Amino acid sequence: MRAMTRRFMFGCIAGILLAGSASAEEPAGKVASLCKQPPRFDEHTLPPWQGGTNNDVTDRGLLFTVPEIDVLADFHGDLTDPKLVLFFGGNYYFATKDLVLAFEAAHPEFKGRIFWETIPPGRLIEQIEKGGRITVGNMTWTAKADVYFGGLRKVKESIDKGILTGPVVPYVTNNLAIMVAKGNPSHVTGLADLGRPDIRLAMPNPAYEGIGRQIKAALVNAGGETLATMVYETKVKDGSTYLTMIHHRQTPLSIMQGCADAGVTWQSEASFQEQVGNPIEHVTIPDNVNVTAIYAGAEVKGAPHPQAAKEWLEFIHSPEALKIFERYGFKPYNP
Repeated sequence: MRAMTRRFMFGCIAGILLAGSASAEEPAGKVASLCKQPPRFDEHTLPPWQGGTNNDVTDRGLLFTVPEIDVLADFHGDLTDPKLVLFFGGNYYFATKDLVLAFEAAHPEFKGRIFWETIPPGRLIEQIEKGGRITVGNMTWTAKADVYFGGLRKVKESIDKGILTGPVVPYVTNNLAIMVAKGNPSHVTGLADLGRPDIRLAMPNPAYEGIGRQIKAALVNAGGETLATMVYETKVKDGSTYLTMIHHRQTPLSIMQGCADAGVTWQSEASFQEQVGNPIEHVTIPDNVNVTAIYAGAEVKGAPHPQAAKEWLEFIHSPEALKIFERYGFKPYNP
């Protein structure tokens, strides 16, 4: 009975969180109309974020994490007096803990002194432009970034705008995949199926996610402008496409709750969900219609810790860092 109550609570709260995350500026579809079955969380499945502490801190003080209610999944480390602040585009949030631990092992002076965020890259740029100020729920804090990571195009644009300073440092590449529930009960075989009226989608919002533009390009490759319009306009209006704000967490969560049948993500995100045992799998998108992303980073203009920023940018394309990325299917950048 207690387990059933917990699952019901999580479903209700998660539904409220998903509904509340829709942008006031961008239509997000009728979220409530997407859900048709209770959430399927129990002791053997996990929310789509990693468990445990995010760094090797011996004194974590009072532990107050309630996964159904109080959890800051995209904010990591200790903000009291950091020696390095990293802003990662969130679609490889699952790799950041291992990256930080590897860097700290090589640079022990940074141990327990790194703070990092893993929200969408467009939102991180907004935060930088606001002086590092951010509000999550009832909490507001300031984190002035030293290094920013996103798509190569976004990094170059931000250098041109004077938000970041060069040189730009590319390090890995990634491809798109279609994330579906385990067993693929909706029988999604490719991008063309996403235009079907019976397929409920959780899709990245192009207003905040570079992946949204790349997904549109892949949809055009697969089915022309008609397919892209169907997925990102027609289905948004009728409520069968839900536009996410932190797609790397919302898409698998929506699928696991039974609120969506599919969503396009980076293939590395689906690989992570499969590796941790969540009831998620993916449909491969053929190379002739797929797109490749190049991930890159650069120092933030006016970084509080410029030397630390340079050391991290050296580390991010080192053999040790690339080995961590390769666990999830990323490929080293090769110009």
